[in-house]
Amino acid sequence: MYKMKLTEAKQQFINSWGAFGTQWGINRTMAQIYALLLVSPDPITQEDVMEQLSISRGNVNMNIRELIGWGIVERVIISGERKEHFVADKDIWKASTQIIKERKKRELDPMLKMLAQLEDVEGDKKDRHVKQFTEVIKDIRKMGASAEKVLDMMTGIEGNFFTDALIKMFK
Repeated sequence: MYKMKLTEAKQQFINSWGAFGTQWGINRTMAQIYALLLVSPDPITQEDVMEQLSISRGNVNMNIRELIGWGIVERVIISGERKEHFVADKDIWKASTQIIKERKKRELDPMLKMLAQLEDVEGDKKDRHVKQFTEVIKDIRKMGASAEKVLDMMTGIEGNFFTDALIKMFK
């Protein structure tokens, strides 16, 4: 069986993670930077990211700020160094939980708020157009509320309990 060299395997992981990221609604470069930080044993500088991924300073800066905003990357100060260094949290469960919380806050919460406003429309509740509209909105809101409960449950569980339970279910 062919074994990849570490540099080749790291590059494949970073490229693949970037492609997966686009399928998850995250920009490719942001996902690649996160992947690079995940597999880097030590904190790395913006220049290291630029060099290893062949991307511009502005692109690195913008995406690292976004990753910091998501709470999955942090700036670290290394004594005696003038440059900022960055590190990703290596606890995948914690990072995944943080991503779920952030996506819920950015996507699900605004959708539920908008649906709550749309559910109560003017008009005769017996009118088939009004009835159809309110039923669809109500059903979508119920589904969203159920998703919210599941996400809240998932993000409230410590450690790998939830992941382990899922794996056992599908074995």
